[in-house]
Amino acid sequence: MCPNSKYFVFQEEFYLVKWRSFPESDNTWEPKRNLKCSRMMKQFHRDLDQVLRRHGRHYIPKKLNKEVTSFLVQKAKVRQSLQRWENHLNQTRNHPGQIFVDEVDLEGPPKNFTYINNYKVGPGIVLDEMAVGCDCKNCLDEPVNGCCPGASLHRMAYNDRGQVRLRAGEPIYECNSRCSCGPDCPNRVVQKGIQFDLCIFKTENGRGWGVRTLQRIKKNTFVMEYVGEIITTDEAEKRGHVYDCQGSTYLFDLDYVEDVYTVDAAYHGNISHFVNHSCNPNLQVFNVFINNIDERLPRIALFSTRPIRAGEELTFDYKMQIDPVDTESTKMDSSFSLAGLPSSPKKRVRVECRCGSNSCRKYLF
Repeated sequence: MCPNSKYFVFQEEFYLVKWRSFPESDNTWEPKRNLKCSRMMKQFHRDLDQVLRRHGRHYIPKKLNKEVTSFLVQKAKVRQSLQRWENHLNQTRNHPGQIFVDEVDLEGPPKNFTYINNYKVGPGIVLDEMAVGCDCKNCLDEPVNGCCPGASLHRMAYNDRGQVRLRAGEPIYECNSRCSCGPDCPNRVVQKGIQFDLCIFKTENGRGWGVRTLQRIKKNTFVMEYVGEIITTDEAEKRGHVYDCQGSTYLFDLDYVEDVYTVDAAYHGNISHFVNHSCNPNLQVFNVFINNIDERLPRIALFSTRPIRAGEELTFDYKMQIDPVDTESTKMDSSFSLAGLPSSPKKRVRVECRCGSNSCRKYLF
């Protein structure tokens, strides 16, 4: 052996691979050169970098311990689970806007939640359809007798760009299934559904899930409806006590003219189920009437209060406050006095607000 000779030991990276459609018992160790899935490799190393930083390591060890590998496996399984949920949401939605889901931690999709596009009517509740429609040829420029809003002695809600021009608290009357105008009528906005691509994501400050827009939204633009199961206020009171013990509620009172019905989005709802509260929100509530003539059962629509940037979280003001007259009850006022009010069960403890706005009231109620 020549004393000046140098010997190199070649070390190669191996990865344990879970093959699609095969059980984990068929997993195999593969050298890096055999793997052609560059996107998955980049994601794996992002996850690895995350867990190593958490443990204060700044280099990749030769062999990963059980704690690290357990995290990587859980992360991959959660990501797959969220991807399946995202696919299901997009197969279920009936609106143009797509739904995306981002992962942050090791929590998978919410359990016992069913995505719906329209109200789910509870037992004993009937939605009465409109008896008449408009005869307009051009509802915006040449409304006959004021079109559908005029029949209820109200103004047209939208301008020629589909933006709401009413004051907060005024109801919106859209054209309905009995109207002579077509689907492109400018007085059909809410009924066309969500137009923007939205993303459900896990917040990092303890507020649970949230929703952000992936597209820019102009001021006074319809964004989404608050959808859920319609129940009586008596039933809402019962459910409210249960939700109180769970530390959350998705009850929204429909008290535009009379406090009789409530929307419960806890287990049946659309993407609004995941929208968080803010004391300085970018969404505002309006009551909307389309095919239903019962003013006790409006549709609850959320419109933008200002221009919203792509990537910005969407929020509305729950505005839960102690009723000064009855100290035993609490209610959640919306952003104005005449719109549908999110409800809140009785005898609740104060909940800290984490919206982070400069005008934060510090507590939800």
